[in-house]
Amino acid sequence: MEELRHDCFAVLGAGNGGLAMAAHLALKGIRVHLWNRSPERLMPIQRSGYIHLVASSDRPDLPQGHAQIPVVTNDIAEAIDEAKVLMVVVPATGHAEVAQRLAPHLRDGQIIVLNPGRTGGALEVLHVLQQHGVRKDVIVAEAQTLLYASRALNPGQVQIFGIKNSVPVAAIPAYRTPEVVKALSVAYSEFVPGDNVMKTSMDNIGAIFHPAVTVLNAARIESTHGDFEYYIDGITPAVAQILETIDAERVAVAAAMGFNCTTAREWLYIAYGASGRTLFEAIRANQGYYGIKAPPVIHHRYISEDVPMSLVPIASLGDMLSVDCPTIRAVVHLANLMHGCDYWQTGRTAEKMGLAGLSLRELRLRILEGNAEQVR
Repeated sequence: MEELRHDCFAVLGAGNGGLAMAAHLALKGIRVHLWNRSPERLMPIQRSGYIHLVASSDRPDLPQGHAQIPVVTNDIAEAIDEAKVLMVVVPATGHAEVAQRLAPHLRDGQIIVLNPGRTGGALEVLHVLQQHGVRKDVIVAEAQTLLYASRALNPGQVQIFGIKNSVPVAAIPAYRTPEVVKALSVAYSEFVPGDNVMKTSMDNIGAIFHPAVTVLNAARIESTHGDFEYYIDGITPAVAQILETIDAERVAVAAAMGFNCTTAREWLYIAYGASGRTLFEAIRANQGYYGIKAPPVIHHRYISEDVPMSLVPIASLGDMLSVDCPTIRAVVHLANLMHGCDYWQTGRTAEKMGLAGLSLRELRLRILEGNAEQVR
């Protein structure tokens, strides 16, 4: 077994974000080990030895080129050998499975970073590792959002459309966040310290802009196959009012834990410089939303990922803290009917995050100090 290398990153997941991250890291001179559960997605990269990062015609400043990937495997033990940083870039619905696969192979000093955690990702992964008896000195952390806007064009070929300037990242316990940022700084300056994992989790703005807008535009999506502007046409004043109510419920749940969350309207100003007296006005003022089409189908990650991994954990925490979330619960109910499933059962609940039965004090200690049940 080799020593851990600070210049070796394992990228776990070969979808849009994973391919972009692996290619960009490799072009930066980082040794990259790429893992994916299904081998089919990896075969073109294994044959060629590289990922083709396609140039963007209107953004020559973005990375491009043939990125050499020395280890491409569906064996997770091989993928994480030598790697100091394990960048998990899979849908949030796969976080628990990745944690289960990692558990037997983790080593002291490794850092797991979820890109992103959605709501409660780091807490769920930590809980799964504990359930599997992991006692290694491993840090579990999560990014607030995915660093890249990207799309896989063909097997082994990906294009980056944008890279965020700043993405908060936080660890459990919170005092270990500087270690995570330092380890990431070998390759990235964009990751900055977040307050704690509950702040990164509850500031998951996708929970506000994705599920409800998709549910409320279901007929239009099905009749036009998504041929309308998602944010500009899909968010009318009435829809925006519902989003503001969902947002208020999210902020109230965080406040009950003693954490201040950024409102969706504040986030639009911070992220895009878009302002308005209402959320509707702020959305209309955001030039970055113009031209973005709606999903072509209802069975889309805006529901299948964002409902169970964003809305369900917020409502579950609300139940635990006696904070009513009727609007969030209504959207989850409608999503269940539309998809013919039960996201309350499959979603990320307080129990799955290892928080069920904790007092408010114990919950805060878990998040801030990691001493409810430590990985070590």
